[in-house]
Amino acid sequence: MDDTADPGIRTEPPEIPGDPLALERQVCFALSIAARSVLSIYRPILEPMGLTHPQYLVMLALWGQSPLAVKELIEMLQLDGPTLSPMLKRLEAAGLVTRTRDPHDERQLRVGLTEQGRALRQQALNVPPTVVARLGMSLGDLEELRIGLTALNDAARRADVRPLPAPGHDSI
Repeated sequence: MDDTADPGIRTEPPEIPGDPLALERQVCFALSIAARSVLSIYRPILEPMGLTHPQYLVMLALWGQSPLAVKELIEMLQLDGPTLSPMLKRLEAAGLVTRTRDPHDERQLRVGLTEQGRALRQQALNVPPTVVARLGMSLGDLEELRIGLTALNDAARRADVRPLPAPGHDSI
């Protein structure tokens, strides 16, 4: 093994005891079910606000800092432009955000909150405690989970940095 390699990056896959293909052991399966389940809790809470969950994430970013360049939103939310653009158009049509060209760089599109968008923040303050109450988990457990998921996301992004070998002709 190369001693100059990053110690956090494994060069060989670990030995996995038992059946490594058992459905209940798959991280991807647990994440998929958890994401669907948690998002189903958000849906009825956000609906009266006129927001979908992805739109709520955009609004959270803008309530944290506004205006933001579209590039900054893409990076913060880890979305691609074709996914974010229609979302921003819908938020603009709803009167929650504005999209304007940056006066210093016409190529840059900036997204800012309208008065209505800023006012919606007050209503959104009820979202986190309502979600926590519906989940029935402690704040400490949820914070630990968030930290673990953030570490998992970071590890997945790091793993994606290395190019995969080109697939063979028979690959699916």
